[in-house]
This record gives sequence, C-alpha cells and structure tokens, in this order.
Amino acid sequence: MTTVATGSRQGAWELGARAGYAASGLVHVLIGVLALQLAFGSSGGSADQSGAFEQIASSPFGGVVLWFTCVAFLALGAWYAAAAISGAAGGTSERAKAGGKAAMYAALAVTAFAFARGSGSDSEGQTSSVTGELMQAPGGRLLVGAVGVGIVVVGAYHVHKGLAKKFLEDLQRLPAGTTGRVARRAGVVGYTAKGVALGIVGVLFVLAAADANPQEATGLDGALVALRDAPGGPVLLALVALGLIAFGAYCGIRARFGRL
Repeated sequence: MTTVATGSRQGAWELGARAGYAASGLVHVLIGVLALQLAFGSSGGSADQSGAFEQIASSPFGGVVLWFTCVAFLALGAWYAAAAISGAAGGTSERAKAGGKAAMYAALAVTAFAFARGSGSDSEGQTSSVTGELMQAPGGRLLVGAVGVGIVVVGAYHVHKGLAKKFLEDLQRLPAGTTGRVARRAGVVGYTAKGVALGIVGVLFVLAAADANPQEATGLDGALVALRDAPGGPVLLALVALGLIAFGAYCGIRARFGRL
C-alpha cells in the first residue's frame, strides 16, 4: 500500500511538472503574439511575462487559467529544486542549473499568483526600479553590469542549444513522424529566437550600468522595443516573435515528451 501511495504521489508530481512546461508554452506563445503586434505597430500590451498574464486575465475563464499556471509553475519549480537538492540533476554544474530553473519557475508562479489575485503590475517598471536600487549599493553598477553579462551568456547558450540541437537531450520517446519533425524545427527556431531576445536584454543591462541609467534596463519588452527601433527592426522583431511562438510550441511538446 505504501509503495502504491508513493508511486501515486510521484506520478501526480510528475504530471504537475509537465503541466509547468505546458504553462510555459502558453506564456511564450502569448509573448510571441504580443511581439508580433509590436512589430506591426500595435500596442496590445507588454511583450513579456506580465503582458502574457494580462492577456490571460482578460480572456474568458482567465482566472482559472492563471491559477492553473501558478500551480503548474510551482510544481515544476519544486521538481527542479528537488533535483538540485537531492543530486538527481547530476554534477555540480547541473545542480546549479536546476537550482536556477527552480528559482525562475518560482518567480513565474509568484507573478501568475499576483495576476490571479488582480494585483499584477508591469514588469518593465519593476525591472528598472530594482536596477536603480542595485545601483545605489556599493559596487552596484558593477553588479548590474555583471547581471547583464550573465544574461548575455545565457542567451548565447540558448542560441547554441538551438543550433546544435542540444534540446533533443531533454526529450524522450519522441516519435519519428510529424510530431518529431515539428519538435526539432520548433526547438531550433525557438531556442535561437529566445537566445537573441535574452542577449538584447543583457546588453541593455550592461548599457544601463555603463550610463548609470536604470531606465535602460527594461527587461524583455524593452529589449523587443529596442529591436523594433533598430534598422530593419520590424522585420527582425517579427522573426523573433515567430521564434518565440515556436519556442512555446516546443514547450508544449516537451510537456508530453520531456525527460524528467
């Protein structure tokens, strides 16, 4: 009886973790749609997590979906936290990576919780505010610059993971048919696009540190606006937006075929 109960809890936890990937896919698809609107001159909302949650909140049954995403992100974050603490993730670097993902999904759960309660706010202003507070601390500008460099490195890793198809290591039992082809293409395009977006975010943090101007550290939405305003920006932004939608599709596939 104990073995059956333990297996049941393990299965429920794994189901919750997989739901977290599905929730991540939904959020990325919505961010991609908002970025497409931004590329074509519309301002449907912030092209970042807060904008995605606002879109969910304004939709029919949005409150139910937000509570679902909150619980799903918590489950996935807890899964990564357990892997980091127990050592199931692997060596030291893998445990550190799992810990970072646990923190990221926990933060997404908190954001979803805030919007579910009706108290969500624009993340761009929060990012600039936190950056400003960091700059006031001793060595704050160096810290903000280091954060920016770190984000650039993470972005470069995403690009490498996409182009080298390293994301396939995160999947199991992937069919050889249409689903497999879609997963591979979505992974390549999605990881590359997300890496480019993260790289721009990191560069903005570095510029904010160099200019001592926290308003330049605007997060993902500000990075996409900066891309739009560059030469040929609307076309580039549209491509990145489609890539983010592709990443969302990959997350949906990972929810079913991901290795946990």
